[in-house]
Amino acid sequence: MHKFFCKLLCTTMLLFSIPTAASAQQDSISKAPRLTIGGYGEAVYNYNFYSDNVFRYSHSDRYTQNKGHGRVDIPHAVIMLGYDFGHGWSVGTEIEFEHGGTEAAVEKETEETGEFEQEIERGGEVALEQFWVQKSFSKSLNLRMGHIVVPVGMTNNNHTPDHFFTVYRPEGENTIMPCTWHETGISLWGNYGNWRYELQLLPGLNSNLFNESGWIHNGSASPYEFRPANSLAGAARVDFRGIPNLRLSLSGYIGNSFNNDITTVQYPETSKYYGATGTVMIAAFDFDYHNHFITVCGNLDYGHLNDASLISQRNKNQTTMTGNPYPHTPVGKDAWDASIEAGFNLLAWNHNPSCNKKLYLFGRYDHYDSFLPAAGFDDIGWAQRQVISTGINYYPIPQIAVKAETGLRILNSNYNNEPYVAVGITWCGFFSR
Repeated sequence: MHKFFCKLLCTTMLLFSIPTAASAQQDSISKAPRLTIGGYGEAVYNYNFYSDNVFRYSHSDRYTQNKGHGRVDIPHAVIMLGYDFGHGWSVGTEIEFEHGGTEAAVEKETEETGEFEQEIERGGEVALEQFWVQKSFSKSLNLRMGHIVVPVGMTNNNHTPDHFFTVYRPEGENTIMPCTWHETGISLWGNYGNWRYELQLLPGLNSNLFNESGWIHNGSASPYEFRPANSLAGAARVDFRGIPNLRLSLSGYIGNSFNNDITTVQYPETSKYYGATGTVMIAAFDFDYHNHFITVCGNLDYGHLNDASLISQRNKNQTTMTGNPYPHTPVGKDAWDASIEAGFNLLAWNHNPSCNKKLYLFGRYDHYDSFLPAAGFDDIGWAQRQVISTGINYYPIPQIAVKAETGLRILNSNYNNEPYVAVGITWCGFFSR
């Protein structure tokens, strides 16, 4: 057995040390840039013509005449850094500041006998969205290891603001799945002719973080300094580009989520939780079509959660002690999303190659449901929504977009519809590559 592992280790080291034809060609070009610097960001103002009260669904009749509320936001500001070491080895990082990042301070309060106080001055999140090392053997075979994006669905695989017309990321996928979904794992990917494939091994989701309004959206998060990985999961994606201007894609995910937390419980055979797995299964189809005049894209996602009834019971019965980071709501056994988006370039008549300006008039339709109840739980009508929106995107240059949107979120007749307007400016590009 010892000799076997020694041979395996030597073979692996030899395999990773062999320069590929692609890397040798790249190394021979001494002036080729090896450092990549780029990023993207969004600044937004929106006004919602409906109440933001937490009881607007449970007591909808009380909030029919609400004047609404306005907000400014920086949903994402991202810095991307990459470096090619040669011989097929490269690294990539993506640091994301969501909603302006966080600002905390310690102050000495003279009004309170000189006590020191810690204050949160600005909310937000800072996340390491990507941090990986890659070995490229050829165009069709690449191994990526580290913190990577999970390419399930349309938005996760195309999450920069130049890939959608709406001011915020498309609502349906952003509700029912983590978005952008990123995990620490291993990815095997490559391009072969008109096809691109990707296979990933990842830690499973945490069912303690599932809820009724977002299904598994928060399941990839961790309130701790590490990510529990008692269960492993797999994700896969395949893209086909054999038809001019068209991409067709299938993606999916499967993995257990129950008992994948900081502590595990050994349930006896007599327990109702014995043998529960909380297997999450997602299947997704998405496409996009682009030419000089029109852009059309769409997606269809469906997800299923095994043992949803047991998980809902356990989550609702979790301790309510101070500091508990978990929600106490049920989770649906199924969730789904369908959307279609189309934009027409009003400046397409100008075929001057030197003119990069574009002005899109777009329309979008989303229909999704984050909570299809499991046995023993009642449906919540507000979890199923339709969103109709329209607006414009103006690109003075390819890297900058000015967006304006108006839309209506349509709920079940027992609830109030939610109209809104939003404007934003975005950028996406590379300073060096």
